[in-house]
Amino acid sequence: MTELVVRRLLVDMQAPLDRHWCGGDAFKTAFFNALSMSFPVGEQFFMDSVRRGFKALPAEKQGPLAAEIQGFVGQEATHRRLHSLFNAHLSRHGLVNAWEPKALKRLAPLAEADPRHGVAITAANEHFTAIFADWLLAHPEVLADSEERLKSLWLWHCAEEAEHKSTAFDVYRALDGSEAWRKTWFRRVTLIFLADTLSQTVDNLRRDGSLWRWRTWVSGARFLLGRHGLITETFSAWRQYLRTGFHPNDLPSPLSQAWLTHNRDRYTPVGAPRHDPTTS
Repeated sequence: MTELVVRRLLVDMQAPLDRHWCGGDAFKTAFFNALSMSFPVGEQFFMDSVRRGFKALPAEKQGPLAAEIQGFVGQEATHRRLHSLFNAHLSRHGLVNAWEPKALKRLAPLAEADPRHGVAITAANEHFTAIFADWLLAHPEVLADSEERLKSLWLWHCAEEAEHKSTAFDVYRALDGSEAWRKTWFRRVTLIFLADTLSQTVDNLRRDGSLWRWRTWVSGARFLLGRHGLITETFSAWRQYLRTGFHPNDLPSPLSQAWLTHNRDRYTPVGAPRHDPTTS
């Protein structure tokens, strides 16, 4: 069981964002913006799926997981709120969130499906966010020329994603979810996630007027496929999820706790939510 603390990040997300807030780099800005556009609907789905999965468990299995799930929901709700504020700035920049309506339509039927499907999808997405989080925490220079509040937003989010990376996975196991379906959903999520990320990033660049600039794609190639690029360094960790018997804790995330320890001045622990989310 993982002890999860809900934290209030001490940043002002009402203040305007620069159009190319990620160090003046159009590609990196468009990519991070695309990820942020997915978070509100995605994290709401994750919270709902884990709560449904928890309720489907017999009482003797609920007890050991109750506090962790409450912390998980509290953390994800906080991420959802701050990225909703972040995304409001993107709308004012003229960007359009095409990811959200597609995701809502795609996920709607799962509300009535076997809860193991939603939990498996959540666990797969949590693996994606965890390996991205570990990569970004290892390469904070990606955000080097960004505002301090935006560095805090992304690195805090990464630290908490790595911290709760096993929660949905453990619920899936407690529900006796099969290895075959876990891997099947991971493959499906991989294809959907990559397609949606690319589509939204390209649309962001098109609306920004940066799509056909040579330096945009030089930056993108370096960011994704360079020696220390995102895909280059996370592919091995991505593949680990397909190993029979895999557990997220097989991949340690020491940088998560290090960031939370060394940056206590950037957040305030608020404990669990007042309303127990496992009873919603």
